[in-house]
Amino acid sequence: MTNESKSLKPFLSLLLSSQFPKRLLFAGLLASVLTTIAGLVVPLLTKNLVDDFSFSSLSTPLIAAIGIAFIVQTVVSGLSIYWLSVVGYKVVSSLRDRMWIKLIRLPVSYYDKQSSGEIVSRVVNDTSVVQDLISNRFPQFISGIISIIGAIIILLLMDWKMTMLMLISVPLTIVIMFPLGRQMAKISRGLQDETAAFTGHVQQTLGEIRLMKASTAEQSEETKGLEGIGRLFDFGLKEARIFALISPIMYLVVMVVIVMIIGYGGMRVSNGTMSTGSLVAFLLYLFQIIMPITSFAMFFTQLQKAKGATERIISILDLPLEPGQDGISLDIKHEPIVVENVSFAYSEEEPVLKNISFAAQPGEMIAFAGPSGGGKTTMFGLLERFYEPSAGEIRIGAVPITDLSMASWRSQIGYVSQESAMMAGTIRENLVYGLKDRKSISDEQLWEVSKMAYADQFIKEFPNGLDTEVGERGVKLSGGQRQRIAIARAFLRDPKILMMDEATASLDSQSEGIVQEALTRLMEGRTTFVIAHRLSTIVDADRIIFIEKGQVTGTGTHEELIQSHNLYREFAEQQLA
Repeated sequence: MTNESKSLKPFLSLLLSSQFPKRLLFAGLLASVLTTIAGLVVPLLTKNLVDDFSFSSLSTPLIAAIGIAFIVQTVVSGLSIYWLSVVGYKVVSSLRDRMWIKLIRLPVSYYDKQSSGEIVSRVVNDTSVVQDLISNRFPQFISGIISIIGAIIILLLMDWKMTMLMLISVPLTIVIMFPLGRQMAKISRGLQDETAAFTGHVQQTLGEIRLMKASTAEQSEETKGLEGIGRLFDFGLKEARIFALISPIMYLVVMVVIVMIIGYGGMRVSNGTMSTGSLVAFLLYLFQIIMPITSFAMFFTQLQKAKGATERIISILDLPLEPGQDGISLDIKHEPIVVENVSFAYSEEEPVLKNISFAAQPGEMIAFAGPSGGGKTTMFGLLERFYEPSAGEIRIGAVPITDLSMASWRSQIGYVSQESAMMAGTIRENLVYGLKDRKSISDEQLWEVSKMAYADQFIKEFPNGLDTEVGERGVKLSGGQRQRIAIARAFLRDPKILMMDEATASLDSQSEGIVQEALTRLMEGRTTFVIAHRLSTIVDADRIIFIEKGQVTGTGTHEELIQSHNLYREFAEQQLA
């Protein structure tokens, strides 16, 4: 098996595994073949028309046959183009379905290493390359092969000497076109990669537009963007150079062959060994041979691009799903959470947590305190199962949380962070986000949880109330308003476990007081984990776990740690004095 066939195997396997109407593909290809056959008939009919031409001897059946051939070619060609386009769009739709389903079920660790913009480019641009190959280039390739073979057979039967003269153009064209095609494939793949990188940079920059402007980074981002545009421009110039070579060279080849055919054929016509109609037919068949060959270079270029795109698509589709897609469902309300000898590292060189152990009884408030970078947020990530421990185990009661389905576990957790992430859309859409029964949730329920979170007053002040647009990432709302909507969303989910990453740290004193009251109400009767940057928010915690450099160095109440833990006492003296 050649390297070329081996490299095509993943591409073909991916296509065959996609959901698309195979009968429609067959019908489209058959229609393309019929179009080609109809096109091959036209020069023969034209030959007869020219040889027998006189106004007195015009053959009505012959003219009708030519007209029918043109009509059949036009109609069937239109059907072929439409059917194959449908197949192409079905393929790209199927691939995008599979990639989207896969991407939203990949673990968080995957997105820690990948640019979201590049991923978007793979879903949109790479699949479009495959679609173009199937809908446009592949049918042209098949019909071109049939056209060349059919034209050569007919011409050999008509006049083998003239045919051999004409076929000089075929190897000449191949010698010229295929090296250019390989070079175009290399350029196209580089262009794809550069497009993905540029898309990633644009998305990242525009997604953090406020950070960029607040940092007065316009100049540096302008430079980076212009450099990316420049690299895309360079690839475009390289493509243009190839096209600038292909078109004139092909024109030259075609014109040289036409002149040879006309010259040699003219001599044959003048000495009576060839009819004028045969010469016209030869010229028409010449175009039916040369033109497909010129399109072959583009087909192989697109094939190379599609193979490259396929490799990237397959690399995503073959990624392992986030663990816990299947598992048991369990009500965790009255169960303790046990963390036993848990260690975690993002990589072997980056140990983050080492032998962490603690237990949280139902309804308890457990706070994590300690210096920044100690591992508090990572511990939250492990509890939410964004990451899996490198060693040790987390249990709910006697059941490892890895035995639970991810949907069952996370649906019973409410998370309120400093950032209060929001999706673009309305307040209503953000309140019900992720809930399976969101369509059945009434306005009364939404107003009730908004009131419990002290969010109802500011929502009522908006002209559109619950249907107010919040903007991308909720930028139209203040930090305190976003926090209260996040708390209202948590009330609506009615979580068994509540996790808070210092939800009031970035608020002003007035907003902090309101949000703290809402949080206190939300915490009632729930097992709560809190990351504390300010000790004033956790002095009443049932237990405080002090983490330094990934290890627990102290556990107890606020009063106990004041007595037993030097660094905690320093924190307390600095913050609570």
